[in-house]
Amino acid sequence: MDHGDIESGSARVRPARDGDEAALAALWEACGLTRPWNDAAEDIAFARGGPASDVLVAERDGRIAASVMVGHDGHRGAVYYVAADPAMRGQGLGRLIMEAAEAWLRARGVWKLNLMVRRGNEAATGFYAALGYGEDEVVVLSKRLRETPTAVG
Repeated sequence: MDHGDIESGSARVRPARDGDEAALAALWEACGLTRPWNDAAEDIAFARGGPASDVLVAERDGRIAASVMVGHDGHRGAVYYVAADPAMRGQGLGRLIMEAAEAWLRARGVWKLNLMVRRGNEAATGFYAALGYGEDEVVVLSKRLRETPTAVG
């Protein structure tokens, strides 16, 4: 199943395209996903520009209602910027966009998906648990490879 074949009600998933950047950035802002040290336009261009990553969007009524940035490193898959329009929550858009991300990864032979949830975000943790995700016994370590404005996480 390709991500373009996934539909739910009046929503259809497709890869992001040129011209979607402002709508994606606004959705991510509305969902509280943006951080000062991550430039949304740069993140979108970087994900769309590589063979191992993309940004998928769910459109409803002609506008972007959900998104996910998906990619893999040749071993594991990852998702970022999982977002559903707050005005449309509870309508299956989060589940739809995650199904699309999983299908995108499966189509590329990836067998495990990792994701990170910020501590204290029980709503997100509960959402992912309902989709079958569980907590692994790992610690995520990171190192900034370029200067970023006051990065905290």
